[in-house]
Amino acid sequence: MTQLVRHLALDSLTLAPLTPTIGAEVSGIDLREPLSPAHQSALRQALLDWKVLFIRDQDITTEQHLAFAEQFGALEVHPFAPHKPGYPEVLAITHNRESRGRENTWHSDVTWRIEPSLGSVLRALEVPPVGGDTLFADMYAAYEGLTDEVKDRLEGAVAIHDFAHFRAAMRKRGKTEEEIEAFNAQYPMVEHPVIRTHPETGRKAIYVNAAFTQHIVDWDPDDSARMLAHLYAQAAIPEYQCRFRWETNSIAFWDNRASQHYAASDYWPAVRRMERVTIVGDRPF
Repeated sequence: MTQLVRHLALDSLTLAPLTPTIGAEVSGIDLREPLSPAHQSALRQALLDWKVLFIRDQDITTEQHLAFAEQFGALEVHPFAPHKPGYPEVLAITHNRESRGRENTWHSDVTWRIEPSLGSVLRALEVPPVGGDTLFADMYAAYEGLTDEVKDRLEGAVAIHDFAHFRAAMRKRGKTEEEIEAFNAQYPMVEHPVIRTHPETGRKAIYVNAAFTQHIVDWDPDDSARMLAHLYAQAAIPEYQCRFRWETNSIAFWDNRASQHYAASDYWPAVRRMERVTIVGDRPF
């Protein structure tokens, strides 16, 4: 940890870990400006080491938000979530008296894609006076905490992922079956390894989540359900977590390949208004 903090002191960047393994606040950076090569390299390494980075007091424009994320990869467009007008890559996530928060399930984003995201950059525009924190879980630590028996049993296992709850929401909004079938064809159910190997660190992480995983392929349905319930429960272990209290103009940048997150929906009827930009990833192995 001391070595990493010294590394991030380069060019005035500093880092303060939130827990021993996940989450760190970064200071000494202004996202209104392009990152220097040294800052970009340091942030990428910090993301790999800490899984989620937090940067406060960033009063940036939408264009600057996009430009920051683009320094780490191409940006994706979410086919189901609402976008900011004029900015298809920017998810507009607003909850208030008429719309309760519903992201309160442990999950990795868009695992129903063939190539799920590398990570996301979430920006707070308006936050509740209290509540609305986001929790993040270290899925490396969650994997390492499994028994050897469970690890052996999961070797080579794959699971089906699907956008089932988005499909249900489309039906509720009155989409026709023909329209839904077009989405099914574009985003078919996909198999991903239950235990993923991170493409940059080589570390193993649990890669199933309650939001999108359906079942483990070729397992007895009851055995699959029991194992998935056990794996989902690992994200809820406090020793694997950090918790971030938002302020206006705070940023969270997380590695979707090595972490899961949970947005606490404890602030109704207050307003929580966020914008998210997501970086394209690759196919898990």
